[in-house]
Amino acid sequence: MIGYVTLGTNDLPRATAYYDALFGSIGIGRFMEEENYFVAWAPAPDAPSVAVAAPFNKEAATVGNGVMVALFMESPEKVDAFYNKALELGGTDEGKPGFRPEGKDTGFYAGYFRDLDGNKLNAFCMVE
Repeated sequence: MIGYVTLGTNDLPRATAYYDALFGSIGIGRFMEEENYFVAWAPAPDAPSVAVAAPFNKEAATVGNGVMVALFMESPEKVDAFYNKALELGGTDEGKPGFRPEGKDTGFYAGYFRDLDGNKLNAFCMVE
């Protein structure tokens, strides 16, 4: 069920070097990255991954700010349904479902929400 975990950082180059070395020691390389924002590592494109990122809100990364649990779904329709259910149950919107970055029609599709305690999650899928 877990697709990836994102950990916040205030020094992306330092965190990237650390995880390149750490994950490299077990044969796992970079999977996806966006310059000056995030880097993710995974054993394969369809396997769970770990990412480090500068928090999207541009505030300092702290334990909790920049931490997010991502849940893999099989299609954009399942992402939409899961996101809508989360809001129906009292969760709050953190980014409506759609392709990221905006304007694309393939690739990374996700909807972001917070649970009742304020924990950030997303439902996502990869679309070719």
